[in-house]
Amino acid sequence: MFTVLGGSGFIGRNLVRRLRELGHVVNVPSRAELPLAGQDLGHVIYAIGLTADFRTRPFDTVEAHVSLAADILRRNAFSSFLYLSSTRVYANGTDTRESAHLSAAPLNPSDLYNLSKLTGEAICLASGRENVRVARLSNVVGPDEAQADTFVGALCGEARTGHIQLQTAFESAKDYIWIDDAVDLLLRIAEQGRHSVYNVASGRQTSHADWCRAMQSRTGCTVAVNDKASTVSLAPISIDRVQDEFAFAAAPVLERISEILGMSGSETDLDLRPST
Repeated sequence: MFTVLGGSGFIGRNLVRRLRELGHVVNVPSRAELPLAGQDLGHVIYAIGLTADFRTRPFDTVEAHVSLAADILRRNAFSSFLYLSSTRVYANGTDTRESAHLSAAPLNPSDLYNLSKLTGEAICLASGRENVRVARLSNVVGPDEAQADTFVGALCGEARTGHIQLQTAFESAKDYIWIDDAVDLLLRIAEQGRHSVYNVASGRQTSHADWCRAMQSRTGCTVAVNDKASTVSLAPISIDRVQDEFAFAAAPVLERISEILGMSGSETDLDLRPST
């Protein structure tokens, strides 16, 4: 049996779908039912979290990333516990191996997310419970991304209206992974992982220019960049551990651009012609 906490979110929904496809019994408790004190939850995947709105909901962020996870770890029986964290915790450094020493600044409101995720990781790994693991996910994308409150979602929405206006430079780049690749790797980590912490990422950088070029090839949209747009990039994410342990290889996300845009994929390719 699996228990997916946060099963109504994007990653949680896809985990539940995949688990049921594989024939597993899946428990998806609502937020009102938590913390489920005293129950045996089987294999737990903790996918509860806040993303875009963490700056305006600091107390909810800490509760979701730390307090509730601590309650589950303290009060429930389980076969394994996988806490979903984020590769954003590497934002202030260049070493993206799972063993890296990480830093954050409490005076920076943006670092509340990183600090709360790292505290959630710490309570998991210090809990003394067996088979507790952490998965740090990079930027996960899926079908019809325009429905998501993400950078790529915003690009999709603009592309479909005919024009992308970038706020950050073409050279900006991050690691992106397709949802099915992420889900399948998470399930292998949950049941078979030999380490405590894993990066769940593609291991390749996709730049804003790459995204715009791919979207323009499907929609024919125009592209422009704000004057003096800054370059915002994270260091490439190390996936040596998942490659060595699981022979993991993620498909390039841009191969799924039609699905990401929510289109048929039959449109004729065009060249990217950015203006400034």
